[in-house]
Order: sequence, then C-alpha cells, then structure tokens
Amino acid sequence: MQLLTLRKSVSGIFFASTLLGFGISSALAQDYIVPRTVDGQPDLQGLWTNDTITPIERPTSLQGRDFLTEDEIAAMEANLARRRTEADDNIVVSAGGNVGGYNQIWLDSGDTVLSTGQTSMIVDPPNGRAPIRESAAAERDYYFAHIEDDYVYHTVWDRCLTRGVPGSMLPAGYNNAYRFIQNEDTFTIVHEMIHDVRVIHLNKDGHIDDKVKLYMGDSVAHWEGDTLVVETTNYNDRGMIASSSAGGRLKGVPVTEDLHVVERFTRVSEGTIMWSATITDPEIYTQPFTISMPLTRDDEYVMYEYACHEGNYAIPNILSVGRSKDQQASN
Repeated sequence: MQLLTLRKSVSGIFFASTLLGFGISSALAQDYIVPRTVDGQPDLQGLWTNDTITPIERPTSLQGRDFLTEDEIAAMEANLARRRTEADDNIVVSAGGNVGGYNQIWLDSGDTVLSTGQTSMIVDPPNGRAPIRESAAAERDYYFAHIEDDYVYHTVWDRCLTRGVPGSMLPAGYNNAYRFIQNEDTFTIVHEMIHDVRVIHLNKDGHIDDKVKLYMGDSVAHWEGDTLVVETTNYNDRGMIASSSAGGRLKGVPVTEDLHVVERFTRVSEGTIMWSATITDPEIYTQPFTISMPLTRDDEYVMYEYACHEGNYAIPNILSVGRSKDQQASN
C-alpha cells in the first residue's frame, strides 16, 4: 500500500519537464514536516541506501510506460529471486568453462524495484533513455576494446580511483550506502563505495578557479526551501558518468571538462529522500537528461572499509594477457 500511495502521489507530474527533480519531491512532501538540524536546516542526516533492480534506462519492452503495476512489480521481484536461487544451485563449472565471480552471498545489488515504481532511473527525456551521441558511444566502445593494451582504458572504478559525480550516487552490485553529515557550513557525503567523501560547501559564492580540474568536480550548494541544490563543475576529462555494469549503456561513456551536474536532495518522509541529478555535457549528449530516485534510510546498515586495491590483481592480469598476445604475434 505504501508503494502504491507513493507512486500515485507523483503520477501526472513525475515526468513534467518543468517539475522534474524538485517537482516530484514537492508532491511527495506536501503533507510532511521536515525535521530541522540545530542550525535550522532541513535535516537530511543519516544512513541512506539505494540498492534496486530498477534499471537506469527504460527497457524497450516498457517504452511509453512511466510506472509499473503492482502485479508487474511482484512478478519481476519473484522472477529475480528464482533466477538467483537457480544460479546459486548450479555452480558446477565444466572443464575450461568460466568460473564466474562472486555469488549472491557477497553481493548487495537489491531485490526490489524503486519504491516509486518508476520503470527507469532516467526520468527525462520522457523515453527514459540517455541521449548519448554516437561519437561518445564510439569512444566508450574503443576503450573497452583496448583494455588489454593499457590501464588508461580501464574505468576509473576498475582502477579504484573514484566513481565521480553523479556516478558515486548510482547503485551498483554492492556497497550502495551513503552517510549524510551536516553542519552550518557544509554537507558531507561519505560513500561506502571506493571510500569517496564529498565535502560540499554551503557558504561559497562560487566555484574554484576554472583552471583547476577534478575527477569529482567542485560542488557548491544552497537551499531552495527544503531542497538542497548542489551544482558541480570544474571536472577533468578523465572520468565517466557511470562505471558500474548497472549503468548499462552509460558505463564507460566519457565526460568532458564542460560537464555540469545539478543534484537535488529533498526529504519527503521519515525514511525517504528524493534525489535527482540533471546532467549537461554538450559534446557527449545531444541534450541534458535527468536521473531521479528515492534514497531509503536504513539505520541498521553497517558501512565497512572499502579496501579496493589490496589484493586486486584484475588489472595486471588483464594487461599481462595483452602482453602475452603481443609476444605471440611477434613470434
């Protein structure tokens, strides 16, 4: 019933271009009184998660559909549970076969759709698809085709550097938790994945010098009513919007120094924050697009250290395969 009420409360405005991001939050929050910090700010503090089976882009089978029905949600979640059980029950590998990776005991990619019932995380354009330019897709494909040649062709996540902004807010196969900490001058996000920490200033007049370029950009925030608006610029051109396989077609798509991201955080209930990010990068996308999803509070969740490089032999092993092929070709 809570899922249905949440979805009904945003239907009709969820995909309206003038109300994206803040508009959905306003609809959900109309009867909710947001708690305040000791400084009088809307209180967003706590431990929040966003593990989900909702895809970032809308599947072709759901084109024209903004939301799932209750029956569709139940069927999707039951089907996922069945497939995961079958996968864990059939772990025998034939000689020479793929040994695979972790099983579900080690993963935490979620087993439910988003509580809004939306068919994709991308809510604008209305088709739920990222407007990727062909040239950007070609660069992505070139990098993946050359991962045996040089470490620079691996994702920034594979190299344990960062997932960037807004990539660090997108769900992955595990470690989908975020701790929000507030004081009078800053809003801090501690990410479980890749131990990223964003300290976002609330009292800065503008961004750092344009000559300074960063993987996660430079973030400046302000309040619009009960919504925290975070604007990020000053990116370098070495990252990507999405580095996890959960990003689908977006995984590995490059960014440029012109990347501009506007995030919105609005608490709409005791256990829900609506988060959105509008992404603009003219050389990469034909138009801006918006990702939106609820974050769910989970005070029982425990965040552990994410030690990425220790014992990580994946990249040297992949590169060694490339050098072996080079040697074979030269013989």
